[in-house]
This record gives sequence, structure tokens and C-alpha cells, in this order.
Amino acid sequence: MTRPRFRAHPIRKSGRQGRRWAGRPTGQDAGSVTVELTLLTPLLLLIVLFVVAAGRLADAQARLDQATYTAARAASLSRDSAIAVSAAQASADSALQDPSACAVLSTVVDTTAYQPGGVVTVRTTCVVDMADLTGLGIPGRKTLTSASSSPLDRFRATS
Repeated sequence: MTRPRFRAHPIRKSGRQGRRWAGRPTGQDAGSVTVELTLLTPLLLLIVLFVVAAGRLADAQARLDQATYTAARAASLSRDSAIAVSAAQASADSALQDPSACAVLSTVVDTTAYQPGGVVTVRTTCVVDMADLTGLGIPGRKTLTSASSSPLDRFRATS
């Protein structure tokens, strides 16, 4: 008759060992936790790196949306359409000056309706560099876009 591999209840032994619990692996199961941990560690690291990459993209999109809104607002406060374009580009550049946010930034300002009661629209495109994050072959770059419009005051003078 063979012995069961797991004991059904705690056994008290005399000496230094103290109490020994049921369910403790004995015999051929010894070391299996090490093998399982060795196999699961790369998977867990990939999951963590994926979460970090998703967080970087979400942060970059939030920064881009805020910079686009700020650029549109700066353009709508300008008195001239040429000044509005330079103010919007300067505002977007200063908001996204951190290189981890955007590797490449493009700002397009639409001032075709730049008149009292009109609208200024700003579209920004940001290229987020992902290659420095992991080195595991995640696509190197991800392009994010954002657009925002801001109305011009209908009771003010423009040039």
C-alpha cells in the first residue's frame, strides 16, 4: 500500500520542527514552485510593461488634448490671424516641451473664420516614442491627434 503524498491533518512532532501542516508538498513535488515561478516571471513582466506603455499613451493623449485646448484659446485671444497662428504654436510647443510626451509635434491652426463671432480651430499631431520604454519590439512610434476650437468674441475688433 502506498503512502498518501499529502497529510490530511496537522501532526505535532517533538523537537525543533514544531507543527507541520497538511498540503505541504513532499517527494516528487519539491521544487515545482521554482519552475512555475521561472515560467511565469517573463509573462508577469510583459503584463507590467504593457500597463506602463498604456499609461504613457494615456498620459500623452491627455497632455496633447490640454495643449490643443490651450493653443486654441491663445489663438482666439489674439487680435490678428498671423499673431493667432504664432501664439497657438508657441502655446502648444511650451505645453509639450517634455520629450517623453511628444517626440515630434505638429500644430495646424485654421484661421479661415477669423472674424468677430468666428471660430479658430487648432489640430495637433504628436508622435509618441515607445521604443525607449521596453526594448521588446513594441512598435516604435504611435501617432496621436487632437483638435480643439475656440470662439472669437463677436464684440471685439480684429485686424
